[in-house]
Amino acid sequence: MSLLGYSYYHMSDFAQAVTTYEQLCKICPSVEEYKIYHAQSLYKAGSYPEATRACAKVDSSSAASQNSQRVTMLQASIKYEQDELSACKSLLDGCLPDDPETIIARAAISYKEGEYEEARLAYADAMNTLGYQADLAYNIALCHYKQAQAGTAGHLQSALKKLTEIIERGVREHPELSVGSNTDGIDVRSVGNGTVLMETRLVEAFNLKAAIDFNAKNMDGAKEALTDMPPRMEEELDPVTLHNQALMQMEEDPTAGFRKLNFLLSNPPFPPETFGNLLLLYCKYGYYDLAADILAENSVLTYKFLSQELFEYLDATIMVTTSPEEAYRKYEELTDKHITTLRRLTKSINDSKIARATEDIKAGLAAFDQAVEAYMPVLMAQARVYWDRENYPQVESLFRQSAEFCVEHETWRLNVAHVFFMQETKFKDAIRYYAPIVKAKSDGEQSILDVTAIVLANLCVAYIMTSQNEDAEELMRKIEKEEEHMALQDPDKQFFHLCIVNLVIGTLYCAKGNYEFGISRICKSLEPYERKLGPDTWYYAKRCFLALAENMAKQMLILKDTTLHDILSFLDAADAHGAKITTVVDQEVDVDGTNPIDHTTRNVSWEARQLKRMFMNLRGN
Repeated sequence: MSLLGYSYYHMSDFAQAVTTYEQLCKICPSVEEYKIYHAQSLYKAGSYPEATRACAKVDSSSAASQNSQRVTMLQASIKYEQDELSACKSLLDGCLPDDPETIIARAAISYKEGEYEEARLAYADAMNTLGYQADLAYNIALCHYKQAQAGTAGHLQSALKKLTEIIERGVREHPELSVGSNTDGIDVRSVGNGTVLMETRLVEAFNLKAAIDFNAKNMDGAKEALTDMPPRMEEELDPVTLHNQALMQMEEDPTAGFRKLNFLLSNPPFPPETFGNLLLLYCKYGYYDLAADILAENSVLTYKFLSQELFEYLDATIMVTTSPEEAYRKYEELTDKHITTLRRLTKSINDSKIARATEDIKAGLAAFDQAVEAYMPVLMAQARVYWDRENYPQVESLFRQSAEFCVEHETWRLNVAHVFFMQETKFKDAIRYYAPIVKAKSDGEQSILDVTAIVLANLCVAYIMTSQNEDAEELMRKIEKEEEHMALQDPDKQFFHLCIVNLVIGTLYCAKGNYEFGISRICKSLEPYERKLGPDTWYYAKRCFLALAENMAKQMLILKDTTLHDILSFLDAADAHGAKITTVVDQEVDVDGTNPIDHTTRNVSWEARQLKRMFMNLRGN
């Protein structure tokens, strides 16, 4: 039975380990090792009060001093996990000060207190004493990462260097862990959660690498980092990996993403970011009621895991649909706080420039950039209140007020361009902001396909509306050439940029009443259908067909027979190729698993048949 408990523990099945060691303690009450293992299993299972009581039993019944350090360290670890850092420090005062385990524990406290430099040096000191250990190397990398997040230059590269070292050692010393097999498409069985995997810290290293790429908006790199880690089944994944997978796959499979985050929330312990990320994603997808329910049902988690600023932002965002005026007022209060911070940082940077304090200037600029990043979501949420009401002049006014601090930020410049574009009288101003963004993205090693398709489409429309047709055609030729080049490199990948540009231009002509040309452009833009037909492209196309049908029903226009024939042929083709293409993306997300999704009427084929029936009836009339 002892071997069984040991196996459960090292397989991370701590619930079974607790049960096994509990039985062993009853069978062999005089064996202190079983009591310690029982307490450790409870600690690992997150049952901290029970673990504390189990430790007390060992301490009171043991006559041997050899267990004192182990029990005290375990008690300190329990207090650490409960964020009782003062009690944790008091317990460590009773441990051997020069013991590497004590040094590591104090480093962990420094890390939790935000003293990352102190923690990093302590971890390095411990590794100098013990030699290379993957867990210490990972902790050093994590401290570098946190220092980089705080704006200290050079630490991000140091973190990546340390992670590379961990990964290379793991691959070299343990090829049986099959690192990279999932990325390469090799079907290998799970390596499980054995001791070897834990000791290599490969899972932790790949997760941190994914986080670095995610923050740098390198989504491909982040996803690759997660698939590179040793293969495991979903039920074997640790909470951090499960959390990161949920974030990475939200765009492609939001149902699975929400399922994983909700699972983590109901099965603590989970990464501290889980609660806030779940709420933010609910708001992003428009599930404000669910976000409000989660906040109301988890008041303890709200105080523990949400900063005051994040709570105020979520509170305002949840209120947007029910009370936009009150939400705007809350956003305004948040904006005032951010502006005050930005003004203070600007003054500090100017003072440093006068004093010629180079390091202070660098630190100030890094802090300023972070403050702008924190302000940007609030500004965009505030602007959206007016955007949803199509009050674009007021949105423009908000952006002008924030230009002092945000004029160099790409998100700000992009949304300013959108505002000018939507006003339909300021296309030249829109071009002034769109064109540099497109040029910057398409120069050098980057591809013009790295620019969002709708930005390229809006720029083309703006060129057309300002009689710069040659510039629009040149841009479309560049897109077509790049798509052809990328198709040769990856024949199975779909590219929608040129298609969406043509769709938007076709939509423009339809909006101006030129349905003959607009519809023909839309029909041709989706050829070949097997490569161009998708949820987004169909969304743009069907809007024009519905608008055309409405005008025909009102007898405001009459189509030529040839045009109507082309429309029916197009809809037949969409029907033939669209059976597996969903059309209701947001509502497809079954966030709590209680609403089964009916796929029979939520695909392109079904909608194409309804449109065809509509036009057949209109032709008969």
